[in-house]
Amino acid sequence: MKLYTSPLNTAALQVRIALHYKGMAYEEEQVMLDHRTGDPVQRQFLQLNPEGKVPILVDGQRVLRQSLAIMEYLDESYPSMPALLPGNNRDRNRIRALSQLIACDIAPLTCTRNLRHMENELGLEDERISAWRNHCLHRGMAALEALMEDNPASHVYSHADIPSMADVCLTAQFYPLEQIHAAEERYPTISRIYHTCLELPAFSEAIARHGFA
Repeated sequence: MKLYTSPLNTAALQVRIALHYKGMAYEEEQVMLDHRTGDPVQRQFLQLNPEGKVPILVDGQRVLRQSLAIMEYLDESYPSMPALLPGNNRDRNRIRALSQLIACDIAPLTCTRNLRHMENELGLEDERISAWRNHCLHRGMAALEALMEDNPASHVYSHADIPSMADVCLTAQFYPLEQIHAAEERYPTISRIYHTCLELPAFSEAIARHGFA
C-alpha cells in the first residue's frame, strides 16, 4: 500500500491518521507542489490523479482518490481492523454528515490552493483573503459546534465513545487549533474532542510524521 501525500495537506493527513488508527502498514511518496499555484511539480503524478491533488492511495492495482472515499474503502476492505464508520446505519449516517461538513464544506473554501488562486489570478490583497478564510472557517466551525454541543452522542468523541472518520476529519482540518483565533473559547465541544483525539498515539504520531509537529 502506497500513500501519495504532501506536507501540510489536511486531506492527506486525514488518510494518514486513518491508516495509523487502523494499524495498517504503508509506504509513502511526497508529491512536491508548486508554491505559487499548488499544482504538482512532478507532471507524471497527473497520470494517477488528473486533478493534481493529494492524497492518492494505491492498494495493489487499485488507485484510490478523495480522502473520504479512501477511508470508506479502508473500512470495507479491511473490516477486521478498527472501524472508521462504527455502529449501525444511523450512527454511520451521522458520522458521514459531520465528516462531510468538515471535508466538503469547510476545507475547499479555506485550502491553500484556492487562497493562492485568489491572490495570483484575482489579485486580492492578503487582508481580504484572510478575511474570507476566517469567515468561512468560523461559519463552518460554528455549525459543527451547534451539531455536537449538548448532544449526548458527542459526549467523548464526535460520535459515541470511540474515534471515527469524523474525528479524523476534525483533527486534521483544525490542526493546530491554537492558530484559529479564539477557537478554545468559541468552540468548546470541538476543542474538547480535538484534544481528546491528540491523546491517541495513532493521531499524534500521524501528525508528527506528516510534518506539522
